[in-house]
Formats: sequence, C-alpha cells, structure tokens
Amino acid sequence: MSQSPSPRELANAVRFLAIDAVQKANSGHPGAPMGMADFAQVVWCDFMKHNPTNPKWWDRDRLVLSGGHASMLLYAMLHLSGYDLTLEDIKNFRQLGSRTAGHPEYGLAPGVETTTGPLGQGISNAVGFALAEKILAATYNRPGHTVVDHNTYCFLGDGDLMEGISHEACSLAGTLKLGKLIALWDDNRISIEGKVENWFADDTAKRFEAYGWHVVACVDGHDAEAVRQALEAAKAETERPSIICCRTEIGHGAPTVCGTERCHGSPLGAEETAGARKKLGWSHEPFTIPDELYAGWNLRDKGGKAEAAWNETWDAYAKSFPELADEFARRMRGELPANWAEESEKFIAGVQEAAEDKATRKASQAALNGYGPLLPELLGGSADLAGSNGTLWSGSKHVTPDDAAGNNMRYGVREFAMGAIMNALTLHGGFIPFGGTFMVFSDYMRNAMRLAALMEIRAIYVLTHDSIGVGEDGPTHQPVEHASSLRLMPNMDVWRPCDTVETAVAWKCAIESVKTPSSLLLSRQGLPFMQRDEQQIADIVKGGYILREAEGGKPEAILIATGSEVGLAMNAADALAAKGTKVRVVSMPCADRFDKQDAAYRNAVLPPAVEARVAVEAGSTGLWFKYVGSRGSVVGMDCYGESAPGKVLFEHFGFTVDNVVGAVESVLGE
Repeated sequence: MSQSPSPRELANAVRFLAIDAVQKANSGHPGAPMGMADFAQVVWCDFMKHNPTNPKWWDRDRLVLSGGHASMLLYAMLHLSGYDLTLEDIKNFRQLGSRTAGHPEYGLAPGVETTTGPLGQGISNAVGFALAEKILAATYNRPGHTVVDHNTYCFLGDGDLMEGISHEACSLAGTLKLGKLIALWDDNRISIEGKVENWFADDTAKRFEAYGWHVVACVDGHDAEAVRQALEAAKAETERPSIICCRTEIGHGAPTVCGTERCHGSPLGAEETAGARKKLGWSHEPFTIPDELYAGWNLRDKGGKAEAAWNETWDAYAKSFPELADEFARRMRGELPANWAEESEKFIAGVQEAAEDKATRKASQAALNGYGPLLPELLGGSADLAGSNGTLWSGSKHVTPDDAAGNNMRYGVREFAMGAIMNALTLHGGFIPFGGTFMVFSDYMRNAMRLAALMEIRAIYVLTHDSIGVGEDGPTHQPVEHASSLRLMPNMDVWRPCDTVETAVAWKCAIESVKTPSSLLLSRQGLPFMQRDEQQIADIVKGGYILREAEGGKPEAILIATGSEVGLAMNAADALAAKGTKVRVVSMPCADRFDKQDAAYRNAVLPPAVEARVAVEAGSTGLWFKYVGSRGSVVGMDCYGESAPGKVLFEHFGFTVDNVVGAVESVLGE
C-alpha cells in the first residue's frame, strides 16, 4: 500500500468492515455499502464539514443515509474517521444493546443524525434539515457575519424513490429552492426482488428536473474523480437542490453475486467473502484495518480546525449582535426562554378568567396567539388546511423560496412529508415544529409520527375535526378509530381537551415535552367552558382529574370523558344527581399522562372501590375498558359515521344525556 492511500483503498476499508460485520452477525445488508463506498468516501472525507470530536457542532454538514439498511456504510465511516464508535461496536453489529443497530437509530451512535429504516423518510428528513438551515440563515446571518452555513447530504436508493413520500418532499424542496441540499442517488438498479426495470422504469433525472432540481446525470459512482467533479458542480448551484445520479454495482467486488439481489439482504458467506478479498486485493484478516488507512480516514484534525474557524466567526458575531446570538444559542441548546414558565401560567390563568365557549381548534389558535410571541423557535404549518386547523396566528409569517425568515410553512397537501420534515427540524435544533391536518388524515403521516415517538423528539401535531362532529363531510372525514390508534403508540402524548383551558394546558405541556411528541385532537364544533378551581387546573397536566365531585358523599358511579363528550358527561351527571345518584365526572384529556402518574393519584381519581364506571368518547371503545373494568360500560362507537349535521349524528349514535344516564343506571343495576 502506498504511503497516501488511494480513494479506492480508503473505500475498501468501508467495504470490508461492512462485509465482516454482516458476516459475524449473520444478518444485514452488505451489497449497498459495497456499492456505495466509493462515492461515500469522497463525500465524507473531502466535502463534508464535520468534527468527529464534536458530533453536535451547530454548523456541521448533515448526512442522512436514507436507505437505512446500508447502516454499516455509515458505521464504518464514523469509526474510521474518528467518531466515538469503536471496533467492538462494529463487531457487535445488530446485537442486543449495541450502538450499531440494524438500521441507524438516533441517539445510539454519535454522528447518526436521524433514525432511518422505512424508505423515503430519510430523503424527506434531508429536506427538513436543509429547510432548517435556510430558515436559520435567513433569520440570524448578517452582512459580514455568516454563522449558519452548512450543507445537507443524502444517500438514497431506488426504494426511496419508489416511496410516495419522496415525491412529496422533493417537490417541496425544489419549490423552496433548497440549494444546500445535495442528494446522491445510488443507481444500482436492484431491489429485493431483483432488477427494478420491470417495476421502476421512471426517468429519475427528468422527474427531478421537473421538480426544479439541479441534476447531474450519469456519474460513475465508482470513479472518485467523477464523483468529485459532480459534487463541485452541485455545491456551485445555490438556487436549486441537487441530485447526483451515481451509477453503481451493488455488492461491488463480490465475485459472483455482485450486481444481483443475492447480496442485498444476506451475508456473503465464507466463500464469497474470500473471493471478494482476492478480487479487491484485501489481504487483511476480518476487522483488521492497517494504520495507513486509519490515518487516511482520520478527520479529527481537519474537523477540529473547521470548528475552530467557525468559533472565531461566532465570537465576532456574538460581539456585534449579542441579543441575536443569545437567542440563537438558546434555541440551538433547546432551552425555553427564561420567562416561559411565568408567562405561560399567566396566559392559562387569563383563559380561565375569560371563560369562553369555543371550539378547541379555535382555542388552539388562541393558545398560539398567547405562546407564539414568547417562542421564536415555534415553526408552524399545515397540510393545506391552515384556515380549518387554526395553525396561523397573529404573528405568523410564511416561509417563501425568496424569504425564508418566517415561522410558518405552507406544506401543501403533503401530510407524510410534513411529518418527516418536522422530525428533521427538531433534530437539526433551533425549532419547535407543529403541523396541522384533519385528524382522519393522520393516517397519511403516521409512520413519521411513529419515528418521532421512537426517536424521543418533540413534534406537535394539530389534528382537528376530531369526531363525527365533522358532520356533513361524512365517514371518510370522521375519525373513529384514530384516537385509540394514536394512544397505542408508545411515547406519544395524545391530548383531547374539552375546552379552552385544557387546550392551553395541552399546548404548554406539548411545548415542554422535549422527549415526547404530542398529538392535539381538537374539535370542529363549539364546546362549553368548564369551571375549575386552581387545584383542578394544576391537575390537568396529570392527564386525568376530577372535574366534578359527587354531591353529598362518596360517588356511586364515575363518568370518564374526553373532548367534546366532557360536556355531555357533565349534563348526564346533573340529570343523575337530580335522581339522587352520586356521580363523579373525570375529565381525561391525556390518558398517556394519566397512566404515568403514581398509583396513589390514579386511585384517588378512579377509586378501585367504585366499580360502576362509564366512559364516554365519540370513538372506538376498546381501550376504555382498562379504566371502566369488567363491570363498567363505554358509550362510544365501533362503526363508521354518516353524512349529516354533527348534532344529528351525535344523537343518532347515542351521544345523548338519556343514553349516558341509562348506561350509568344499567351499570349500577348490575
């Protein structure tokens, strides 16, 4: 080996770490890392601005590996270049407790910017990272003081391009002129079932040209110099995102399975591995990397110098613009303003004093008007439903292609891309994103919501029109199972507030929930205000609390309700009280939070001795039985809705005082 390793020799170090790790685990995807290693090495070593000793440097370039099955490509580069990822970590690939999971997982290995696995979401995350950079640069950079200036790179494959979310996100990226987004397409023409020509024959270059992207076509992905020239052209284009079409061979270097699906998702095996070593001239034992290659890969000095230069830029900026610098730094650290706690409590007290009857979607908009001026990091948006979702507030300013210094995104009818972009905005730092759509359309972005919960990051989903109260639009627009399905998702706070105060508290909790995304389920129709004392307001954050205590002694029965059905439960309790039945009403705006309270609190709200319980919610009934028990009952609906005015539908499906009273009396009779 020469004193200065060639690009091919550096790339082979990645190839064989990937081969050996997959072989040892007897599980994984060797073909993609082998095929992508040449162009990946050029990007990682020669073009990206990053510091292995500080993976969280604010102005680093971001790399998203959209095809997360190629995880060993990323792990190998992280290890070789000096990140805190050891050879033992590489050897423990795909093992229990390892930092090198089967697909890259945010928070495990340093340098993994986002969790990727479900195809298409990585490229959509990359759009979000590039959007974050553009907004922050437009907001904080000043003439002669450029503190936000980094690129987002993304490696993607045919599978990513087949997934519909890639269209949603890439279309938006072109419209927004995200010129610092550079995608490299691993054009190997192979997916799990074989050659893609029979099911994926798109002209990808023309597709991206139509989006408004800069396209560098027909690049030999195994030729380092060709890749270098393509990257230079992409970096020179600042008005359009770029895609570099890299023609590669999956499993490059494997003697018999290269270029076929046989090396996609299975270890090469001993014989094929030995053949690859011979073919590529790699004479080293498994997991052995020569010192010359480690030296060629090591980016610690280069990265440290790049960050040091930026620190000088930052110091000059902070001296010239101290208030801007303080705000930017606070946002990037993920800290709320110093006056947040006091001012948010004042706002909630004011909402309680105003005592307004209001649809919770309108109450949500009012909460944004209250909290928005305190939080420049709030970045809102809607999937073409801002007027209905109430996501626009008095201080909203649209982000546009030519003026990105705004705080509201018009995502268009792109729910899934909106969810994935919101994830990246959070991961980038500097933002608390929220996005709105009708609750029934949460299905479209559910997988992005799931990844937010999995990654333990803050994103806020404003999901309005939350029941049959939608009315005349009919069953296609009336969510029935959605609240329950969202509650089944681990680490997702699902709030269904009943009035203005619960809505304001739900927003406050969502903003403060750094490691938990929140879904706010909001009504289209107006809802009555509920009177509370200070203790009841304080207890809302616990997810469930006593809204009305039984008069004249211990309760004989408990009514549990959420959202628009809390008012119904209160009216039913009045009717029962008139008959001499002692009923407690529990409002449970967030069952997820209630379940996390200690047993003493939960038992105080729902005493085990009171077995007569009825839950009321205009949605699926199944999950409520864990609160009402075997003796209890649920007034809900396990069918689809109808097209009619909302009030007519509530009566038609049994959401009436008489029906709730009858359910309580039936339970008591048993």
